Amino acid sequence: MNSLRKPTIRKAALLLLGMAMLLLAAACGTDKTENGNGSASNQAAASNAANGANGGANASGETAANQGSAGGEAGAAAQATVYPLTVKDATGTDLTFDAAPQRIVTLVPSETEIVYALGAGDAVAAVDNYSNYPKEAADKPKIGDMNADIEKIVSLKPDLVLASYSMSQAVVDKLRSLKLPVYASDPKTYDAVIGKIKQIGAILDKPAEAAAVTGHMEQVRQQVTDAVKDAPKPNVYLEFSPGWTVGKGEFLDELITLAGGTNVATEAGWYEIDPEAVVKANPDDIVYASMTVKEGEKNPILAAIESRPGWKSIHAIANNNLFEVDQDPLTRVGPRLADGLLDVAKKLHPDLFH
Repeated sequence: MNSLRKPTIRKAALLLLGMAMLLLAAACGTDKTENGNGSASNQAAASNAANGANGGANASGETAANQGSAGGEAGAAAQATVYPLTVKDATGTDLTFDAAPQRIVTLVPSETEIVYALGAGDAVAAVDNYSNYPKEAADKPKIGDMNADIEKIVSLKPDLVLASYSMSQAVVDKLRSLKLPVYASDPKTYDAVIGKIKQIGAILDKPAEAAAVTGHMEQVRQQVTDAVKDAPKPNVYLEFSPGWTVGKGEFLDELITLAGGTNVATEAGWYEIDPEAVVKANPDDIVYASMTVKEGEKNPILAAIESRPGWKSIHAIANNNLFEVDQDPLTRVGPRLADGLLDVAKKLHPDLFH
């Protein structure tokens, strides 16, 4: 398999620049969330991606993932949380809760979605600027983007702050220095996302709800893997923002594999592509994230793909195997990651899903 080479200039600087560009693009609103038509939101593309890139396979998540079976029966049988409860987050930090948190601040969209999915939306005191799902989250007070408003967060007196450490490291460290309880996650696999949701469910005294949510995620994964297990595995190129892809060690790479494909991006992490390397990799399918655009405008990712020299010879383009998938479920490490997985699988193997 041909791999995509690393950028030739400072990779870390490019990544930060790319994420900053994504964050600017994230200022756009969402159409599909409201009415089911048009492109899905590009809000918090950087927050989504890095939140995914950051949210992961940590000791606390792994431990939570082993706390009983998920699904309906497990949900019904889940035991109420016994307080005081001590948990360890992705940074190795121990947090002790004497009761279920009643004032929660979320710094990234995926954590907002988790809290609402667990039925604890009423406890949310504030969210980041890009939390747009569910609709109720949009009405919550905002605390900013990656550069969160520390003073405002402190004024809200939260008894739990949910964060992505790599995306919001400086904010997390500052809030901790001010003695605020911050649970920072870092999941890089589907299982780690499940573990994180169970862990947050335990913190919020919502173990049954967490079991139901994660049970659904496990059921969707089983549905997908059963359907594609004997199918040919097409070579897939994924572009989540103009000129940016993701390779090994990240949940999106795993999602392509689970969906029955083989990711042609074999470098590690999130990086800016070498267009010529993609031509050499010659993917059978190209999957790209939706973005909110004005009426009549084309998705910037698709426009970039179609305009690159030499790309018309790529199998995916020659055979019109270019597939747009909803960005938020695809890139947020929360409950809707199951929707993103199923969406990709249906695009790669439409004959296997009805």
